[in-house]
Amino acid sequence: MLDINQIIRILPHRYPMLLVDRIVEMEQDRIVGLKNVTINEPFFAGHFPAAPVMPGVLICEALAQAGALLAYCSKSGVAATKQVLLAGLDHVRFRRPVVPGDQLRLEVVLVKHRFPLMRMRGTAMVDGQTAAEAEIIAMVVQSKAQE
Repeated sequence: MLDINQIIRILPHRYPMLLVDRIVEMEQDRIVGLKNVTINEPFFAGHFPAAPVMPGVLICEALAQAGALLAYCSKSGVAATKQVLLAGLDHVRFRRPVVPGDQLRLEVVLVKHRFPLMRMRGTAMVDGQTAAEAEIIAMVVQSKAQE
């Protein structure tokens, strides 16, 4: 549905903070993206060298980025002149570690949209097992580039 070049045109994130590699499914209120986790990720140098584990906060960031893509690409989407910012996380749970070689399946569903806030539910899975889940609160603001 969206390859990395299309994602880069939509999201402001760049290496090393761009954490969505591809979007494979998209509906009005739901999106599914992929993040391929490799040993070359810069965070593995310090988290943890002898037993690398993807930091939970970065899994949440990957979910939030997938949610931002949903916000921009849905039919009632956010205009390109706006920016989607992470405003909060609720009910975050980590269920299994994410390690080099894993592929994160990032599923985000829009639960409520009451401008300027959006509430989404995100689940990160590896091989059919839940790695993390969270409620994501995003805020739509005027883009700094448009001011």
